[in-house]
Amino acid sequence: MDDNIKLTDGKINIFDAHAHYDDEQFDEDRQSIINELRQNGIKGVLNCGASIEGTRASVELANKHDFFYAAVGIHPEHADQLTAEVIIELKELAKNTKVKAIGEIGLDYYYEENPAREIQKNAFIKQMELARELNLPVIIHDRDAHGDTLDIIKMFPEVRGEIHCFSGSVEFARECLKLGYYIGFTGVVTFKNAKKVLDVVKEVPLDKILVETDCPYMAPVPFRGKRNRSEYIAHIINKIAEIKGISSEEVSCKTILNIKRLLNIG
Repeated sequence: MDDNIKLTDGKINIFDAHAHYDDEQFDEDRQSIINELRQNGIKGVLNCGASIEGTRASVELANKHDFFYAAVGIHPEHADQLTAEVIIELKELAKNTKVKAIGEIGLDYYYEENPAREIQKNAFIKQMELARELNLPVIIHDRDAHGDTLDIIKMFPEVRGEIHCFSGSVEFARECLKLGYYIGFTGVVTFKNAKKVLDVVKEVPLDKILVETDCPYMAPVPFRGKRNRSEYIAHIINKIAEIKGISSEEVSCKTILNIKRLLNIG
């Protein structure tokens, strides 16, 4: 890690607000990587479900590792999986004290092979209803669906959460902030062609910023294209600090406070 982002004990403090360590890309060395995360200054990880199988695995990881927490939910890519039985299971899983959010839920209009938009919107609304019922925050996936995402979150003024891997405009970010949402930034902020995201970083107050990997995907420069992991968030923190004209330590401390506040972690 860069010398200018080392904190106490020589490591930067990080809480990864969105990860997928249940992903098959970690099947060969998951345990050793998680051991390294603990040694390398990772203070917390929110592992987010995508399919029902991934949701179950996220809860298992949270049960096994004290610094892991889980979000339970069905990703829009799997929106057609959201049956009444799955909703019942999500509700049961959410009784676990290590489950801190409903997610990863939302809309993805980028891939034509994803379920139809009406199916996605129905699954999104049902899981927002679940979050409201359980008084849990939501972790929202929004890809090429900003208008419909905003319309749906406006239907649930009692629900708070994060717009994960934010890819919208400054104007969209302002609307999400008005609704009390946090904005999540991934390794995209380090990409050369990321001007729109950098404009959003400038706009979003530090007390509404979260940092995340979306690992094993979205690795920042200089690891772009490789398997992502939570330590690499140091490069995201460094970039945000540069944009904001503040220290990396301040970004680190504030983003940890932010995610703990959102997830109601003491």
